[in-house]
Amino acid sequence: MRKTDNTKRSKKIKHALRFIVLLIFLISLSGVPAAAYTTYTTYIYTYDLFGVESPDAYVPETIVDSKYINAITAEKLHIDNFLGVDADGKPINMDGPQDLFIDKDGFLYLADQKNNRIIILNPDFTGKVILSSFLNMWGIPDELNQPKGVFANDDEIFVADTEKNRIVVFSKGTDGVHEFGEHLRIIEEPESDVFPEGHVYKPVALVVDKAGLIYVVSSTTNQGVISMSPDGAFQGFVGAQKAVANPFMIFWRNFQTRQQREQSIRFVATEYNNISIDDDGFVYVTTSSIEEGSQLSALTDKASAYHPVKRLNPQGADVMRRQGFASPDGELYTMMMGRNSQTPRGASRIIDVAIGPEGTWSIIDEARQKVYTYDEDGMLLHIFGDEGQYFGNIQSVQAVAYQGSKLLLLDKTNSNFTVYKRTEYGDTIINALHSQRNRQYDKSVEGWTEILQRNNNSDLAYIGIGKSMYRDGEYQDAMRQFRFALDIENYSQSFKMYRKIWIENNVIYIPIILIVLVVGISLFFKHANKVNKRDQIRSGRKLKLSSHLLYGFYIIFHPFDGFWDMKQEKRGSPLAATIYLLLACAVYIYKAFGEGFILNPYGIYNDFLAESLSIIVPVTLWVIANWCLTTLFDGEGSIKDIYMATCYALVPIIPIVFFTTVASHFVTYEERSILSMVGGAMFVWVGMLLFFGVMVVHDYSLGKNVATVLGSVIGMAFIMFVTMLFSGLLMRMVSFISSIYIEVSYRL
Repeated sequence: MRKTDNTKRSKKIKHALRFIVLLIFLISLSGVPAAAYTTYTTYIYTYDLFGVESPDAYVPETIVDSKYINAITAEKLHIDNFLGVDADGKPINMDGPQDLFIDKDGFLYLADQKNNRIIILNPDFTGKVILSSFLNMWGIPDELNQPKGVFANDDEIFVADTEKNRIVVFSKGTDGVHEFGEHLRIIEEPESDVFPEGHVYKPVALVVDKAGLIYVVSSTTNQGVISMSPDGAFQGFVGAQKAVANPFMIFWRNFQTRQQREQSIRFVATEYNNISIDDDGFVYVTTSSIEEGSQLSALTDKASAYHPVKRLNPQGADVMRRQGFASPDGELYTMMMGRNSQTPRGASRIIDVAIGPEGTWSIIDEARQKVYTYDEDGMLLHIFGDEGQYFGNIQSVQAVAYQGSKLLLLDKTNSNFTVYKRTEYGDTIINALHSQRNRQYDKSVEGWTEILQRNNNSDLAYIGIGKSMYRDGEYQDAMRQFRFALDIENYSQSFKMYRKIWIENNVIYIPIILIVLVVGISLFFKHANKVNKRDQIRSGRKLKLSSHLLYGFYIIFHPFDGFWDMKQEKRGSPLAATIYLLLACAVYIYKAFGEGFILNPYGIYNDFLAESLSIIVPVTLWVIANWCLTTLFDGEGSIKDIYMATCYALVPIIPIVFFTTVASHFVTYEERSILSMVGGAMFVWVGMLLFFGVMVVHDYSLGKNVATVLGSVIGMAFIMFVTMLFSGLLMRMVSFISSIYIEVSYRL
């Protein structure tokens, strides 16, 4: 019986194994589409600059190569050999391509630098024309020499013939006179007195606007983008970059010769490396030569001049919208810390920019082989890409370009380009942006909601929904969406409109509330003044705790008389002083967790003990340091007098901190500076009370009191140092005794 059961069990196992093998075989036969997987992680950043994974917006579709490989290998690696052959029947093999451009008709232009030519492909990536040798306008045989950049408009093809210091123009055959690729003219190096002596013209990238103006990036020019008329006449520099010099360079220049100084100026100046232009005529430029510290600081300082990507208007001013959580300058997290030891650290090296659909634009990071895509406001949409040899990875990214819904990345090392197709998730983003730009707010909300269903970490989706609700006048709902994304500025705009409507609807109650507050405060101070005058007459008698507490409101307005009566007439009490100290701790605890969203969007606050110690520790250190110092310099005040004067000086903190905390729920982002100003005035007030209190208590002159206060501050630092040193020694001693005890216990 047992043998029969074992036989049945073994048969079941065999059947299961056969089924698994058959399933694997069927899967292998069916094949997995290229778009079903990626060899990189697509991710975004949240408001707190924390990277989170995102659905893929683009997935690799194919690799277009020029090198011959057999059909089996090509299919396995998703490689298409579509470049074809040249006029001599030889395969079109690229070698270190430098630029990739796609015109409005979908034609591809590749700057094959080492082969001294421009390769033009049809929209299906098949070979069309090769521009290399030509008869120039004087009828003399000519040829390109290591061209690095190419651009095409509706009628002409412009080639940056780098090593021959010129621009060569070819026809697109749209005029009915010239053939596609026929040479038209040569635009020589521009001449102007503004170029420095010894200047070398090396065009590496260029664009042409609708008016025919040519914008050229020269690798050796640091005055900005060179602007030329259609016939090559120099128009001026556009968007001159700010020179970058660190303190060491500035110091070292004092010891350099004149020639060395000129060379150092050229070295520290920042030049552009690539250029693109959108349909509205705005020029996008990139640079990778900004000093790293300056670029890192520009990440959070959106007004900085050291951004690696700029959007220039015709006057050369940077009009890039940087409304995102951080500037659209590439990688964020690794700029500050680095994800791990194998991920490149430091600022991104941005080397190209491409204009996409619906106001989007993408940049590539040479250091990480990644693509960063933003919307027209500079909000991050997605990041993807990685270095490697697998399908979808890039060994050395050189250029990026859009072809409709596809994105192409040029790999300089492998001399090929990878075609990425937009996913359904990517289509949803573009459709949502389209609806938003065309004021179709209902459709926009539907699109952003769908994005949230796929990626609930998308702060951009919350913001998109919030903006649509804001434009529909649903300000309170918009505030809720912006709060989800921790977007302070847009939240503030919605709150401003919501507050305006609330005031209009409740305008009758506002004067009543203000009158009640003013009358209440007035009655309180009137009562305090009455009690203090009464107690002044009853000097020498035992007073109630309430009288000692109300005396604090006399001191803050009459510090000299108040502190004098405190010492000489025994006004105030240590218990009342302690209550004020505890109340100061209480209002800071309330401030920690009670501030409005605009001032504390993350909801971060210290615990009760930490907030209390932030008041108690400085007060304790001040009292001890001041008492120790004034004992040596004939101070008349006791430690009790110093303690009481210090705690009574804290009285302004209590109402002001409470008021600013409550008011933080009713101010906008622009008005928060008012609360900061009130807080600053409070600290000045407390500091003056403390200064006058010490002066009166010890009966010091003004000069002696200044020296005593400064000495007390130094004494506080010294006490902290000694305390930390003693604590460290004590911990070492405890550790040493513990080690001895453990050693002895083991030996016994």
